[in-house]
Amino acid sequence: MKTFSFKVDPLTGEEYYEVYIRGRQLLNDPLLSKLSGFTQEERLALGLDGFVRPSVSTIEAQAQRCMESYGRKQDDLERYIYLQSLLDRCEVLFYHVLCNHLAQMVPIVYTPTVGHACMQLSHIMRRYRGLYLTPDNVGNIDQIFKSVSRPVVNLIVVTDGERILGLGDLGSDGMGIPVGKVNLYVAAGGLHPACCLPICLDVGTNNARLLEDPLYLGYRKPRLEGQPYFDFIERFVLGVKRCFPEALLQWEDFAKHKAFTLLERYRERILSFNDDIQGTGATTLSALMTAMQIKGERFRDQCFVILGMGQAGSGIAANIRNANIRNALRAEGVPDEELNRRIFTVEQTGLLLEDTPGLEAPQKPFAQPRTAIAGWKLADPGRIGLLDVVTNARATVIIGVSARQGLFDDSVLKALAANSERPVVFALSNPTSKSECTLESVVRATEGRALFAAGSPFAPVDWQGTRRVASQCNNMFIFPGVGLGALVASSPRVTDGMFLAGSKALSGMVTASQRERGMLLPEINDVREASARVAIAVARCARDAGHGRLLSDEQLEQLVRKAQWRPHFTPYRAGTTSAV
Repeated sequence: MKTFSFKVDPLTGEEYYEVYIRGRQLLNDPLLSKLSGFTQEERLALGLDGFVRPSVSTIEAQAQRCMESYGRKQDDLERYIYLQSLLDRCEVLFYHVLCNHLAQMVPIVYTPTVGHACMQLSHIMRRYRGLYLTPDNVGNIDQIFKSVSRPVVNLIVVTDGERILGLGDLGSDGMGIPVGKVNLYVAAGGLHPACCLPICLDVGTNNARLLEDPLYLGYRKPRLEGQPYFDFIERFVLGVKRCFPEALLQWEDFAKHKAFTLLERYRERILSFNDDIQGTGATTLSALMTAMQIKGERFRDQCFVILGMGQAGSGIAANIRNANIRNALRAEGVPDEELNRRIFTVEQTGLLLEDTPGLEAPQKPFAQPRTAIAGWKLADPGRIGLLDVVTNARATVIIGVSARQGLFDDSVLKALAANSERPVVFALSNPTSKSECTLESVVRATEGRALFAAGSPFAPVDWQGTRRVASQCNNMFIFPGVGLGALVASSPRVTDGMFLAGSKALSGMVTASQRERGMLLPEINDVREASARVAIAVARCARDAGHGRLLSDEQLEQLVRKAQWRPHFTPYRAGTTSAV
């Protein structure tokens, strides 16, 4: 049942919402509530007279009141709970506050605090948000989808909760991630909140802690696996295609062995992508592009070591090999057979080789032949560890997505620094407690020479009179713009080329003065402009590949910038109940 519609007055051109609910119901609807911001005319027309105090507050005044309350919170989890409660009361006000305090609040509404929140979500739950589909109700999927009160659904962020950040299987407590990703789509990308829908596919959990917790709110059965699981996913996708045919579907925090299968199975059938694989890879690639500019070197001059070959690691490796480096090295005359020699992938068991037992499909293209390690000097002949690889391969770039704290220790960092005047260190695991190293440890071990990026924010470090900074390699620089660009272009699919275009656009936004300070990506506060530029590049790429609307560059840019919603109170007019 729709609660409102987007309208334009044919006489004046005024944009307004035609609202179909009244009184207390309207005041309690987070998408429509203005709290004390309803005008006198709206209060009379919509049955609000007497339900609110007489003063009419601007959105700025209400935001000031919110910041006073926010400032009283004693820790980050309490701040998370407060912001989610604000989201549940008034979405426009929530996004106004978030957009005006992005650098301060993104670590609260998303990583690292969202990880702590997901660990306790059943205990801190205040109000349900989004949809929960289970094996027991998926048969009613059309009825569930048709009951969504939003006027249109352009974006769906969906998880099954099996691999939440580096925290593992959190069942339906993983819903905090789709909710957080929607927050970033709106605040960073500019999508309208009324068009975004978080969904949890609650197919059970194998987490004994949750199953034994009397307060756990999820589906209390072991996880659905095998063909029944994929049949469940198929019913979900078909339901999305029937009920929300224009929506972009973002797969989020699925287990590795399922994520790659789902991405390949559905990327040609529905407008979709996997941010953990493609978004992480594209953001990392963008930071590497900037690093090469700072170093004054080419990709062909580098040796890359990737620690952790899950979704993120495989996505990064694929972006390096199959997108930018492949194009760059071909242009530089390097044969294809040399490409693999430049990317070394390491798991807990050591360097991945072509005869390593149990190699998974995404890992096989990056497993090294035995001939590549002939003559290496090893600390333990039975295992080729990270330090062995960095030393013998003469690595210049190390990238960590292992979700294991401290693996980039002093010995590894010093060995890297011996190979390059400006070594590149990316410790991308989230939350901060899982980071492979800290900025301080990198600065100390490399004597301030390293270029550093991390998945979570680190405070600057002073070294011999110079301030060293950490670039936050946050997917929010890429995925909102990719989604926005694909939707504006009306593309039926999201391609690897669109991600590459987004990476180039993002790297191109880093200024010369920022590069001089060692920054590899823009400031978090510039993320809305970054999203716009990524979206424009993606829309142009879609058009040029024959997937998008046949509009000029200028027209596409105008559409992208017009599509970026900014939080404000839109005028309301009363609609007839027959429109409900």
